[in-house]
Amino acid sequence: MSAALRSPSPRLAPLIAGVAYFTIASVALLCSRFEGGIAFIWAANALLMAELQTSETRYWPRAITACGIASILSTALFGMGPWAAAPMAIINIAESLIVAILCRRFIPVHLSDGSRRSLLVFIFALCIPANIVAATGAALVASVLTPVSFGASWLQWYSGHILGGLVCTPILTMLLQGQVSEWLGETSGRKKLEVLCLLLLFSLVAVHVFFFARYPLLFLLVLPLVTIAFRIGSLGAAASIVLLALIGGGATMTGHGPIALISSDIGDRTQLFQLFLALSFLLAMPLAAELNGRRRLFQTLQASEARYRAIAEHSGDVVLNISVDGIIQYASPSAAEQIGCAPALLVGRAAEIVVDPQDRAEVNGAHQRALARPGDVQTVEFRPAAFTDGADWCEMVTRAMLDEQGLPTGVVSTIRDMSRHKARQRALQRVAAVDTLTGADSRWAFLEKLDQEIQRVARGAQACLLLIDIDHFKSINDRYGHGVGDQVLSSFVERLRPGLRGGDSIGRLGGEEFAILLTGADIQRASMVCERLRDMVSKRRISTVGCESVIVTFSAGLVELKGRADRAELLDAADKALYRAKNSGRNCLRLAA
Repeated sequence: MSAALRSPSPRLAPLIAGVAYFTIASVALLCSRFEGGIAFIWAANALLMAELQTSETRYWPRAITACGIASILSTALFGMGPWAAAPMAIINIAESLIVAILCRRFIPVHLSDGSRRSLLVFIFALCIPANIVAATGAALVASVLTPVSFGASWLQWYSGHILGGLVCTPILTMLLQGQVSEWLGETSGRKKLEVLCLLLLFSLVAVHVFFFARYPLLFLLVLPLVTIAFRIGSLGAAASIVLLALIGGGATMTGHGPIALISSDIGDRTQLFQLFLALSFLLAMPLAAELNGRRRLFQTLQASEARYRAIAEHSGDVVLNISVDGIIQYASPSAAEQIGCAPALLVGRAAEIVVDPQDRAEVNGAHQRALARPGDVQTVEFRPAAFTDGADWCEMVTRAMLDEQGLPTGVVSTIRDMSRHKARQRALQRVAAVDTLTGADSRWAFLEKLDQEIQRVARGAQACLLLIDIDHFKSINDRYGHGVGDQVLSSFVERLRPGLRGGDSIGRLGGEEFAILLTGADIQRASMVCERLRDMVSKRRISTVGCESVIVTFSAGLVELKGRADRAELLDAADKALYRAKNSGRNCLRLAA
């Protein structure tokens, strides 16, 4: 998690930063200008980088000004003199700004999360754009004002500033962000003692390698360095690098240690030690960053697992973890209640055992689609197996689980009892399938039956469609009102029902228009049925509440389903026949052409 940016005191903070920069720069210039040119060791810019990276941008001008003045003073007093003071200050500030701007652009707060991304961005910004530009400018200044050549000056600047930035910036960043004090406050005494012992052990090994060993034993430092990075993380790795710089750097500059065995001048030995220190940094810090990342991932997985368990164990839905080959690896406790089987009995068995054999192919297909398209959620409804108590329909929602390479390792599925939903759905369908006024089939329900009958006729069955319309119904509404009209419609259907056979269906298509599906009948038989129905309706008056009885007749158009392409063609043919019946004086039947 990234730390919040600091908002330093506008008065005190720049003064402290300037004094600290001047002190670090002065010590470096006094101790490491071996050839009279650029200092071989430089950590002052690490302070400015850490200041810029951890503070709000509105503080940057004050920090840059303070450190710029400190750079001018230290260079003028202890470095290459007054003529180099201003150019070198500009170059130092440019180096720090390039690193700060690039790191702020690509990572939220520099090195605050200890991730590999943060570390790589910092190393890239420091080693390539910042110090290539800065070393070139500094070498030009040094080659003009000192006897040191451009190439030697470039190498001295580059190696010294890279080392100073790599070693000091992470630890200074952690200090400024309060990570050290936070670690001290949150860490147990036992852990602190372990850290102290590890750092003390590392210091003793470093002292032995650089001051007492008769042979070059630099490899002895690798094991404690890696151990500290593993046990403590980025903070410990940075602390160990600082200890190594202090002990090894002091030994090398005083002519002790394995680096001093090389027959060369102190400048070359210092640069070689800086190379060793940089390699040690590149060993310890990335390892610590990787371990930090894994530690955070583990913590995230623990929290996710806790949430998953809480949901799975207290949810009414059944949660299953299913392997790629369809074997149940985990079943939530609700399995006992929802599908009538204890979770322990499901684990290790094929997931399809909870599915009715008729629906297993569809459920297996959803499983395979989830594995093939890991980002998609697959939903399928199925009838549960016979041992499931109570539920007659279930819904399964499935999604793939992926490993770190993005490959599916199985699926997680939730099963929900859909019985009540299905029952409500069926009830709504039954309501929607019936015309509430007349009790006949609704329009869509009748048309569904007509489509099914068309398919049966295509396989060799016989059927006819009768389209009927009550004669002069508008005059009944106008004379007696819509209430009486509704009674007429209802009574009309009741009058027709006794004349229909068991497989026949009557539906209300709209208003006073009805349709009758006569199954198992050719055109002659259907005509006879229609005439019987017309006779049944016309011979008896329909009684209405509060009004005189009404005589009702109807006109009809008849079409045989055989040879007709689809529903639309059938309805159009029947409607044209009905239209001819109305034009023929009504109360009659006409056959479709």
